[in-house]
Amino acid sequence: MPTDARTPVSSFLAIAACLLPAIAVAGDWPTFGHDPQRTGWARSERTLSTENVGRLELKWKTRVNNEASLLGSVTAPVVGIDVSTVRGVADVVFVAGKEGGVFAIDAGTGDLLWEWEPVRYGLPADGPLQGSVYCPNGVNATPTIDTRTGILYTLAESGALYGLDMGSGRVRFGPAQFVAPFAKAWSLNLVGDTVYTTLAQGCGGALSGFYSMDVRDRHRPAVRQMLLSNTNTGGIWGRGGPVIGENGRAYGSTADGPFDPRAGDYSNAVVAASLEDLELVDHFVPRNHWELYRLDLDFGAASPVWFGWRDRNLLASGAKEGVLYLLDADSLGGRDHQTPLLGGIRLGNDPGASTSLGIWGGLSTWRDDKGRTWLYVPVYGEPSKDAPKFSIDYGPAPDGSVMAFEVVADEAEGKPLLRAAWISQNLKVPEPVALANGVAFVLANGENPNQRDSVQDRQTANVEPAVLHALDARTGKELYNSGDSMETWVHFSGIAIAEGRIYTVDYGSTVYCFGLAD
Repeated sequence: MPTDARTPVSSFLAIAACLLPAIAVAGDWPTFGHDPQRTGWARSERTLSTENVGRLELKWKTRVNNEASLLGSVTAPVVGIDVSTVRGVADVVFVAGKEGGVFAIDAGTGDLLWEWEPVRYGLPADGPLQGSVYCPNGVNATPTIDTRTGILYTLAESGALYGLDMGSGRVRFGPAQFVAPFAKAWSLNLVGDTVYTTLAQGCGGALSGFYSMDVRDRHRPAVRQMLLSNTNTGGIWGRGGPVIGENGRAYGSTADGPFDPRAGDYSNAVVAASLEDLELVDHFVPRNHWELYRLDLDFGAASPVWFGWRDRNLLASGAKEGVLYLLDADSLGGRDHQTPLLGGIRLGNDPGASTSLGIWGGLSTWRDDKGRTWLYVPVYGEPSKDAPKFSIDYGPAPDGSVMAFEVVADEAEGKPLLRAAWISQNLKVPEPVALANGVAFVLANGENPNQRDSVQDRQTANVEPAVLHALDARTGKELYNSGDSMETWVHFSGIAIAEGRIYTVDYGSTVYCFGLAD
């Protein structure tokens, strides 16, 4: 049996696993973070390797007809392989724009294949946060692909869910009202015939929590909600949206607000809901949750990642405080909901009071060819003085870094531990790591993350063009960087990897493709 082979912990888990779609053997990148668990791992990628990524070059860049505003631009890309289009079979890159339009680009040439724009049915109402960086009156959710049906699901400003034909942009599902108009929804996720998202910050007057829509019958779409707050706070705003494990549960990390389960408030916590009916089934809350609330160091800043290790289902989580937790995904905080498997590993944000530092974006994981499991954490700002000592260190990292850990067994009890493997060179604001065949790709987005600055200052002062880095996933050694290939910075984005190519975007609404030189 392989080192990390998992055995079902109950017949329920075995049944639940059957509900999950098999991981595509083709090179699709169908959702944010590649898969429902948001691992960031392109399992089927075989073209790229540590030996050849030094030969990467910019293949093309295409600007789409989207006007960025506030901090929002186009979403992180998703990629469909062997899509039937009017120009023949092609690999296609999809991004959604600020106003809800979708752009389909030929992955081989960079040519725009089609674009689609939803009907705008109304204008946003007044609200305390509407029209700000917190409620930007635009689309924030990365679309998701159903590779079985050839449909790309996306949200419009109106809160309606649409299913578009991947080859033509023709509407094949919807519009079906999913969330409130001008709500702030995060990356869509798809399991079976159900689309999931999360809401945050009360935008559009919508309460925060998990949302799902059963799309198997386009004439009878069924919506469910699991609301986690009675106010406009407490939302799940990690950019991965709902993180869905192979144990039949959806996970998220919540933002600021009071923690009071009797009143239905689950702020500053890691929460789990059942997939089928979105019943809240578990939660973990750190013992210093009131301090997190007081200092605005909420858990919402980063999406957790679900992964299997030996006979365990695990969840790794962390956010602005800069503290990393390893949780049992089947019992998040133990009997008292406050006892993690491994907790309190401070990685950054000394003295722990900055709302712009710590762990952001999302965590990633990968299993190498020797069966070893790795965890990758993007950290804004310099490492904590209390951070673990990494076996490999590439020098000062004042702007940010990726920290890599190997999941190992405690010799006495066999419980999972995190061995600090390497910390990267300085990266100006790292996005979530994407992994392929031993290479860790990370976009240093170049933005100014200081939340105390005005939006204009964050867009124009102390920013640099984004840079794509390729690192050895086992050692952190840089194998490639894109230099000045990208034109501008980007806020809250990600990477897609498909069939030997890497795709990303910038604030200027430009989509970039990097591939091996011929």
